[in-house]
Amino acid sequence: MARRKLLRSIAAEVYGEEAAERLWKRIEIIGDIAVIRTPFGYTPEQLRPLAEALLRRLSYVKSVWATASPVEGEYRLRGFIHLAGEPRSETLYREHGCVFKLDILRVYISPRLNYEHERVAKLVKPGEVVINMYAGAGLFSIIMARKSRPRKVYSIDINPYAYRYMVENVRLNKVEDIVVPMMGDASRMVPEKLRGTADRVLMPLPEKALEHLPAALAGLRGPRGVLHVYLHVDTPRGVKPTERAVEVLGSRLEELGVGYRVLFSRVVRTVGPRKSQVVVDVEVEV
Repeated sequence: MARRKLLRSIAAEVYGEEAAERLWKRIEIIGDIAVIRTPFGYTPEQLRPLAEALLRRLSYVKSVWATASPVEGEYRLRGFIHLAGEPRSETLYREHGCVFKLDILRVYISPRLNYEHERVAKLVKPGEVVINMYAGAGLFSIIMARKSRPRKVYSIDINPYAYRYMVENVRLNKVEDIVVPMMGDASRMVPEKLRGTADRVLMPLPEKALEHLPAALAGLRGPRGVLHVYLHVDTPRGVKPTERAVEVLGSRLEELGVGYRVLFSRVVRTVGPRKSQVVVDVEVEV
């Protein structure tokens, strides 16, 4: 809460109260790097005064970057422009008692998933085997390994840089006996190498979740298993994002002939006008 007030105060000092309301919530602190998600109607260059103010006021921030493109491509990366401070994009990011080495230019990272990382970890039961189909630098997997007592967490990513950082982060957090880093396309690796192994499958890639659902189902060992499915859903006025997400996922599971029971759903964040990221936890019959 104190950090939120400080960020709002810094933005107001630079741009005034009205503009600050659009800007301060778009500042993310990742280790000693501040990232400003460039709002519609602004250019990264217009954010340079804010970047310089962040360096002056936040002693722990050493480098400030602005986003220059949406998340895109096979590796789900953004374009960034360096605004102030050290021209460095690698940092150590801490969350829930774990430490993660990563490079914001090469690995997808979102501190806004902080709550989800811990929420899912607390659901894992002792002795469970988990598959994380899109693991990035390993945050979900490693926090899960540290907070719960899974037997194994198979942690997959197609991005070679993410895989490299994941391997290092597994070592840094001393979970080598639990987390198994794997590099490749999860939609192929799960059916080919991990078929029928897991009690729980995590799918934190909204753009591919519905398409890769058959692969996730193949990874479960049955007779029932749990899926954590993250979706982007468009919601017309009057329709709740969670209701829409449950409807979309349910239709896909029915299309695949799979029985299911919804355990939980929540809006993770807003990603655009009338567009939300929603997580739906479902128990499925394998």
